[in-house]
Amino acid sequence: MTSQNAPDVLLVGGHVFTAAPHLSTGTGTSGTSVPSGDMPVAAAVAITGERITAVGPDDELRALAGPATRIVDITGRLVLPGFQDTHVHPILAAGMDARLNVLGESDLAGTLGAISAWAAAHPELEWVTGWGWQADHFEGGFPTRQQLDALVPDRPAFLHRSDGHASWVNTRAIELAGLDDDGSGQPPADPAGGYVQRDADGRATGVLIEWATGLVEKHVPDAPLADRLAHLLAGQRALLAQGITAWQDASVRPAEQEVYELADARGELVATVVGALRWEHERGFEQVAKLVERRAEIEARSAARPSRFRPTSVKIMHDGVVDGSLTAAMIDPYLDADGTVSDNRGDSYHSVDDLDRLVAALMAEGFQPHFHAIGDRGVRECLDAVERARAVLASVGVAPGGVTADAHPGVDVGHAPHHDGTGRDVRPIVSHVQVVHPDDRARLAGLGTIVSAQPLWANCEDVQTELTMPFLGEERSAWQYPFASLAAAGALLAGGSDWPVSTADPLQGIHTAVTRRLFGEDRPALYPSEALTLAEAVRMYTYGSAVANHREDESGVVAPGLLADLAIIDRDIFAAPVDEIGEARVVATWVRGVEVHTAP
Repeated sequence: MTSQNAPDVLLVGGHVFTAAPHLSTGTGTSGTSVPSGDMPVAAAVAITGERITAVGPDDELRALAGPATRIVDITGRLVLPGFQDTHVHPILAAGMDARLNVLGESDLAGTLGAISAWAAAHPELEWVTGWGWQADHFEGGFPTRQQLDALVPDRPAFLHRSDGHASWVNTRAIELAGLDDDGSGQPPADPAGGYVQRDADGRATGVLIEWATGLVEKHVPDAPLADRLAHLLAGQRALLAQGITAWQDASVRPAEQEVYELADARGELVATVVGALRWEHERGFEQVAKLVERRAEIEARSAARPSRFRPTSVKIMHDGVVDGSLTAAMIDPYLDADGTVSDNRGDSYHSVDDLDRLVAALMAEGFQPHFHAIGDRGVRECLDAVERARAVLASVGVAPGGVTADAHPGVDVGHAPHHDGTGRDVRPIVSHVQVVHPDDRARLAGLGTIVSAQPLWANCEDVQTELTMPFLGEERSAWQYPFASLAAAGALLAGGSDWPVSTADPLQGIHTAVTRRLFGEDRPALYPSEALTLAEAVRMYTYGSAVANHREDESGVVAPGLLADLAIIDRDIFAAPVDEIGEARVVATWVRGVEVHTAP
């Protein structure tokens, strides 16, 4: 770059953490090296059009400025690659915020009071629907229909638990769905992968576990398209305000795809989004052809106008959760509350044969499998399916893989062989990985899978100490969220939030990944030997997530030639004590060279 082709923007006076992995370098201005390593350096960033055109010393880059160059002083601030979230639900999250949301309530009284106030304030609604009740607020971890009847007696009510793996309904909803009597004088059979919680007399208690939530949810009217679009745009604003410039929506039904396509066509989709198309486990394999059709429609339109929505992943719910439900698939049984061994090993939502067939079919079509797997058996069964799919496809001349070692010039990927150089580039994602058997840590790397981690969950909240550890026992509890062990084994970690289950703020996730406790909490750290370094945690939300989203050729690192997708933080978090990471805030977000968010 010379003064004859001056940059449009110069970010000067701050520090830059490029997030380039290991100690590799790229090329800056006139052959200068792009700063890398595990610490930020004082540097400026030049932007021309959509892309970064130089990273280097302030004085060198200031000399390139022209009369029209915008010079932005970021003294005292830190430039990072834009964060990318590999497991998030922004339409759902913003939609929940537009309805009843009790996630912020700290106790039972607050939860019940919020529900009562919402119902009284909205008498016009046919249903009372919402989100966020927390298991540890209720005796035994579960509410009752009678509690909800007292708050909403006049119409059906349906409220998701904070993790989305259970719901709470009142008597009106139970009657509408026929959960006590399906017309035959008997209650209906439980669906595969879920159950209706019942009392000693066989009546529904008001709690629906896992896939049983659908027995009532199918009766809840869908929001109009205009409302869904508003929810997407509100979710996008919230994510951009937290420095998130790209994400993977982890459960895209046709209704969500319609909204993404509309926002993209209208030029309102600012971020780049990978859609994980939802696999409905109760339906058949005819879905594969339908998913191919849905992807092909987007690809055909993208030939005329590049799309920022890419439906290239498929979400596979394979097991449940530990806390509250004890439905996550475990190799050995859970313990009962008294410490004795139970006969419950949790649930796998697919048989071994069906999962093998599904994963092979998706990988053969070039889809990225995106697994929900929380228990150690759930994680192992997903890895087994990937391993067998690779073998089957290789035997017929199809060899899916992952990122190549030379995917980003000048950056050493340094991870296990995600790609064998000959086949499709699918990069299977295993999300959550709460309990990982030590024997499977190296397999996550060796099979070329990517871990979508939710580090904010790796803390000692009551849901951990009261509803998880007692039922796992001491040994398995220590296998939870083994991020440091996975990184040491060569697994590629990518950051995710699962918003609205927890905040989407990557800085809070980074804080917990490094400290193993929530910001502001004085509780003990959760197995601190599994903490990441700050550099590892930041790379997880930037470069690692870019790889997971197939975007490392255009983002994830602050380097010339890549898109100017950037997050500017109000301080250098590397220069402060780790317990203060969570105090940091995003002050500006840039997408493709445009400042799309500025903090007040």
